Amino acid sequence: METLKLYYNDAFLSAFDATVLSCEALKKGFAVVLDRTAFYPEGGGQPCDWGTLGEAKVRDVQEKDGVIVHTCDKALTVGETVHGEIDWQRRFDHMQQHSGEHIVSGMLCANYHCDNTGFHMGAESVIIDYNADIPWEGVLEIERKANAYIWENHPFEVLWPSAEELKTLPYRSKKERTGAVRITVFPGADMCACCGTHVAHSGQVGLVKFIGWQKFRDGVRLELLCGQRALRCLAQSWEQNRAIGQALSVKPEKTFAAVERLQNELAAVRAKADRLEEDAFARIAKAHAGAGDVLLLREEMSSDGVRRLCDAVSAQCGGRCAVFAGADGGYKYAVIHPGQDISALIKHMNQALNGRGGGRDGFAQGSVAATAEEIRAFFDC
Repeated sequence: METLKLYYNDAFLSAFDATVLSCEALKKGFAVVLDRTAFYPEGGGQPCDWGTLGEAKVRDVQEKDGVIVHTCDKALTVGETVHGEIDWQRRFDHMQQHSGEHIVSGMLCANYHCDNTGFHMGAESVIIDYNADIPWEGVLEIERKANAYIWENHPFEVLWPSAEELKTLPYRSKKERTGAVRITVFPGADMCACCGTHVAHSGQVGLVKFIGWQKFRDGVRLELLCGQRALRCLAQSWEQNRAIGQALSVKPEKTFAAVERLQNELAAVRAKADRLEEDAFARIAKAHAGAGDVLLLREEMSSDGVRRLCDAVSAQCGGRCAVFAGADGGYKYAVIHPGQDISALIKHMNQALNGRGGGRDGFAQGSVAATAEEIRAFFDC
């Protein structure tokens, strides 16, 4: 016997009573079947409801052949009447996400003559795939229209058309279907065959906000936030922007211009530092002209700086140059000996100094976990 699905008639039903029809032990928990339930099972891209059945916690709900199975952490007695309560915060969040997705998908598919080819409601956001090359600017325009529609507070409708009536309905992603088909409607925005839970009026979605866009197969993949998730994201973004504005001594709406200014200033400082570094490297190289093998230990430098210093000195010294930059316990290194095979040396050095790295054609770069004394001792041997 199929389970009576109470959520179809009332998605806002958060508590109910039902009779336990069966309870079977699983490896982890118990599979409980009721005669009726308000728990939505996982399906159609929407996660299942959580909650309680009596004293038992429900953490998974699945449907098979019309029968809904609740995975509980405690056994329930067959034949008893049990009180069920839905985790309402989780349920309403799912209703907001699913309803918001319907509204934006209906508008996007109508505007770009495409289909929604993938839908996943994750714990953080909703991911939707479309088989059309929708530009980001177009996505933002639909976001604006969707929010306007949401605030107009349109009623949500459910239809159970006959087979003949179904053929005439212009629902989205129309496919050949058998049996009873549930058609969900946000008038003027979307009509779709769907088994999920939705809000009663569009205004309960609150707002929608797209936060991601990327090319995906023959179309795009969008990331969406609805309702409380969108509000939380915007509040966090505003607070972050406000803090940035305070740090830069500008108003929140001026932060991007201030960051651009700092980036330009930083680029100029880096260019000047690079020139000074090149001059310093040239002086160091000149001081070691004709010195043969050279070992230099320096304070912390970038890997690129280590390589460039080693390159400058090796061009002047007439032998092998090894540069180590850092502090005891961690040094970056570069070793250059033009025209020589140093692979055996580097392998031995890495083993002796707890290092990793390598190279070819007389050049090697990497890091070691050693002290300055240990490095000097290795190159003295």
